[in-house]
Amino acid sequence: MTRELPPPAPLGEALHLMRITGALYCQSDLGAPWGVAVPELKDMMTLQVVTSGECWLEVPGEAPIHLRQGSLTLIPHGVPHVLRSDPTARTTPLFDIPFDRHSERYESLRHGGDGPRTHLTYGVFTLDQVVGRRLAAQLPPVLRIDTWDDDTADWLHSTLRLIAREAPALRPGGETVITRLADVLVVQAIRAWLDSAPEARQGWLAALRDEQVGRALVAMHRSPAREWTVVGLAREVGMSRSAFSARFTEMVGEPAMRYLANWRMHLAHTHLRESTDSLSAVAHRFGYRSEAAFCRAFKRTFGISPGTLRRAA
Repeated sequence: MTRELPPPAPLGEALHLMRITGALYCQSDLGAPWGVAVPELKDMMTLQVVTSGECWLEVPGEAPIHLRQGSLTLIPHGVPHVLRSDPTARTTPLFDIPFDRHSERYESLRHGGDGPRTHLTYGVFTLDQVVGRRLAAQLPPVLRIDTWDDDTADWLHSTLRLIAREAPALRPGGETVITRLADVLVVQAIRAWLDSAPEARQGWLAALRDEQVGRALVAMHRSPAREWTVVGLAREVGMSRSAFSARFTEMVGEPAMRYLANWRMHLAHTHLRESTDSLSAVAHRFGYRSEAAFCRAFKRTFGISPGTLRRAA
């Protein structure tokens, strides 16, 4: 006999749908004094793991953060930032520093003076799925986890130790190990923030945690082409139409049908850039009965036509 597993919680499903794509990983060997100025990386998030030594991280609008061995930070909005051996060290623009490219996704560099050394694993990511970008938009300027002395996070401690062991050696398969582990660490950093930050209990994130509204959001995320109505969504989650409509608007900040329309448009935006499907096929894929109606809605949302977006892409 088989037993049907319960569906994942809405917030967990949102994390599952994030579709993190590793764009680049760099293992840095840095000797004091050193400083690296990272420019704006639009629409990207960056991960920093100090595998040995220490450094300072400076993000605009935030107090400097002292990072020690085992520190993990995530900068989710691609803002310019500085990493350096001490608060007074001079910085060099990132793209002026020579590096060794080992593959399309993995690089290493050596920079700085003859002083104490810091080893830093640095990852750059994009979020390809709409839910991932919406979740990232809720995140603060910097997420930080320090785990080396945290007995409640043994597995994360072990993950960081494994990265520290694999990164310097470049053994066969080492690139794959590091990139996969870094992906896990991104999700773990977000989960840690979701579990602890008061602001993670507000707005869209709070709606995902809500039993009824969260289920409605998951239903729309899973089946955007379905001919949803407020009545149908209310029935899906066991509420009256009026109670559901009021609760959804209060928690999400917009009515359910407007949310669905925006969700469809952003899914279509991504699909147009990644596929060669006809406009008619894209329209039907995301719940529009005609290409003309889809094109009007798309231009109303983004200010350009679907065809213009595809040509630009």
